[in-house]
Amino acid sequence: MRTHAPIILFCYNRPGHLRQTVESLRMNTLAAESELFVYSDGPKNTADRQRVDEVRTYLAGVTGFRSVHVREAETNKGLANSVIEGVSFVLSQFPKVIVLEDDMLSTKDFLSFMNQALDTYASRDDIFSVTGYTPPIAVPGHYPHDVYLAPRASSWGWGTWADKWAEADWQVSDFVALKTDAAQRDAFNKGGNDLWPMLAKQQQGVIDSWAIRWTYSQFRTGAYGLYPVHSKIKNIGTDGTGTNFTFKSGEYGDELSEGAVTMPPDLRPDDGMIHAFGRYYRLPLLLKLKNKVKYGI
Repeated sequence: MRTHAPIILFCYNRPGHLRQTVESLRMNTLAAESELFVYSDGPKNTADRQRVDEVRTYLAGVTGFRSVHVREAETNKGLANSVIEGVSFVLSQFPKVIVLEDDMLSTKDFLSFMNQALDTYASRDDIFSVTGYTPPIAVPGHYPHDVYLAPRASSWGWGTWADKWAEADWQVSDFVALKTDAAQRDAFNKGGNDLWPMLAKQQQGVIDSWAIRWTYSQFRTGAYGLYPVHSKIKNIGTDGTGTNFTFKSGEYGDELSEGAVTMPPDLRPDDGMIHAFGRYYRLPLLLKLKNKVKYGI
């Protein structure tokens, strides 16, 4: 009998968003059979303490899962450190995980989809991660499957396996070589031409992102992320309240789709899907110019 992947949920100081996320997750058909690990980050300052306390008061009463484990940080670790440490710890105990942040609404079959994907593609060396989210790309009319592969990892309602996570190079040890190799940078940017600028900013200390380093680790091994054609995750943190989302957008996850999904074990990358995916993440010209002038990217 296969066991369900444990769920890891990262939260900080948004009790309202967290409540919606947990309530949505609790309605999943596999929630009662799944263990939930919650990582509550500590306050950055005195002003944050009240909302962090509200989060923890709410978490103390969460039920509806096989078990609930809450980890409360005394000081603020930041999202990147929290994710790397938390996912690494849980994956030292389990072979696979499902990961969310505190601003994700899910369909009732999200956990079923994720567990199905984690089971189906566990042995595929060229698939490093799976996700229940898909951006609103223009799916080519010829594409026949319910899932697709893209050269990018998603940070919105995602999952991975212990052996794949162990391949991550959080220091990006070959960054200098990448910086001088235009062909490799172009190849990395197939998942969106925002990837190289994000990685460069990460290495310059401008941003602190686990996700761009995880995507780069995936790229270095020639691996892909698995996405559904129709999203099972909606982000509600694009209202400007999130740590890493500083703009509002009505574009993210408008479509949520329940229903059975067929997952071919021998699924292969599709050039049309990858092209459509990359186009969605194409940087606006003004931002490209800003990156060049301000950061030398």
